[in-house]
Amino acid sequence: MAAGAGPGLRICLLSYRSNPHSGGQGVYLDNLSRSLQALGHRVEVVSGPPEPQLSEGITVHRLKTLDLYDPADPFRMPTLSELSRPINLIEWLGVSTAGFPEPFTFGLHAYRFLRSRLNRYDIVHDNQSLSYGLWAVARRLPTVATIHHPISVDRDLAIRAVRTPWKKFKQLRWHSFIGMQKRVAACLPRIITVSERAGADISKNFRIDPKRFAVVPNGIRTDLFYPMPGIPRERGRIIVTNSSDTPLKGLYHLLQALAAVDGARRLHLVVIGRPKKGGGIEKLIARLGIGEQVTFTGRIDHQEYVRQYARAEMAVVPSVYEGFGLPAGEAMACAVPVISTTGGALPEVVGKAGLLVPPADPAALARAVETLYDHPQLAAELGAAGRRRVLSQFTWERAARRTEAVYREVIDDHRRS
Repeated sequence: MAAGAGPGLRICLLSYRSNPHSGGQGVYLDNLSRSLQALGHRVEVVSGPPEPQLSEGITVHRLKTLDLYDPADPFRMPTLSELSRPINLIEWLGVSTAGFPEPFTFGLHAYRFLRSRLNRYDIVHDNQSLSYGLWAVARRLPTVATIHHPISVDRDLAIRAVRTPWKKFKQLRWHSFIGMQKRVAACLPRIITVSERAGADISKNFRIDPKRFAVVPNGIRTDLFYPMPGIPRERGRIIVTNSSDTPLKGLYHLLQALAAVDGARRLHLVVIGRPKKGGGIEKLIARLGIGEQVTFTGRIDHQEYVRQYARAEMAVVPSVYEGFGLPAGEAMACAVPVISTTGGALPEVVGKAGLLVPPADPAALARAVETLYDHPQLAAELGAAGRRRVLSQFTWERAARRTEAVYREVIDDHRRS
């Protein structure tokens, strides 16, 4: 077992939505907890639904909540017994009025769980719930939070993407938890973020002194994402790993770019996942007439995921904004040449190991796709450079050691105060 910078710490990680297969926050929790444990620390996780599947030896405390976003039974009607509990009633009323109360109510559940157990931990680390419950914990125990990117960016893009006043109001209502997050973040002694750009944007949007941020880039699991030389790359095959209708992820722009590329270049776009049925993505594909050029994989297992990378001639990350950009790093780890926008922190991840284009610019995306298609040698060189960059700069051991250093700084400051 590798040793950290001092005696092993007793760490409590808080994460309100923690599925390692459904977003960056889950991936972060899974890999950071595993890597901190490998450094000799004792790690426990206090989780909202769904319960995360973490490494052996990491204790998970799954809090009992309404779980109104369960895909198997979304927005279900709670029983009267459930609604007799005040926190559950608050959550149900929030969801019923088009809000997203889960960060707030998770914080209340977490504080109730932790208040009699605080002597079990040296530090509490919150994974972007930034709830009032965390504020209460921070008054009694050394506390840090990771903010992956400012959610206000998501809100502003979502509002611009709709036209009617009612839909704009609904987006404002859904994102109303941001006010709580700003107030709680302002009270924390130290905030971890995953890129310089994310730190600068959070500092500006949340009005927090930039000196209180510690930048700790994410890692990439190179034991899970790696080249497969035995599988040949298929000419003109493009992979993108987000099928979301969310404006932030930029799939709309990539589809327009695909339609703009000269038909003499035979391209096929493989989208990992599946869009909302009858949603904007499906409508755009039909309007552009590119249905035969686009395949949605639906949910696939990890081994198939890596095989899809191996078959791809290039990967595109069309996001308008990313606080880090795990899809770019994962493609690079697989030695797939990457085309990425400059949205948010993506240039910090890609560096000179890929082609960078402005966000929300289908014409620029189309030109970059044509460049890699027409210059296979350049594509191969970029793929190899991306793999080297990930191996040298983006490991979870490195992230865990830098996170540990932040923990010890916050613990020392708390003791002095």
